[in-house]
Amino acid sequence: MVHRKVTYRLYPTLRQIEALEWLRWVHCLLWNTAMDERRRGWIQQQKSLSFFDQCKALTDWRAQSPLLRSVNAQSEQLTLKRLDLAFRHFFGRVKNGEKPGFPRFKPLHRFEGWGYKTHGDG
Repeated sequence: MVHRKVTYRLYPTLRQIEALEWLRWVHCLLWNTAMDERRRGWIQQQKSLSFFDQCKALTDWRAQSPLLRSVNAQSEQLTLKRLDLAFRHFFGRVKNGEKPGFPRFKPLHRFEGWGYKTHGDG
């Protein structure tokens, strides 16, 4: 299977910029919430949460939050996948004896963006 990344240059209006910044803020909030859930799960119960655990939790979060319901669910899953990859890379560096660099909470100015799982499906 071929994976590719497509990047588009946009020239949005002011209203569109506000909508895109709002989307970025929601995804940043999701990242930080999921990060906090993983940390609390380990600190309180010594339980490591997986991507699949957090996708199940996302379903509950979306049921409770109109904010999360207003955003594409697959893009939210991709944000959780990016967090999972950050943790996998962290543990891989620990295993290899490299400087680990634990995944961080992200302020909005350090959260670069979000993605979508599928491309070209209409």
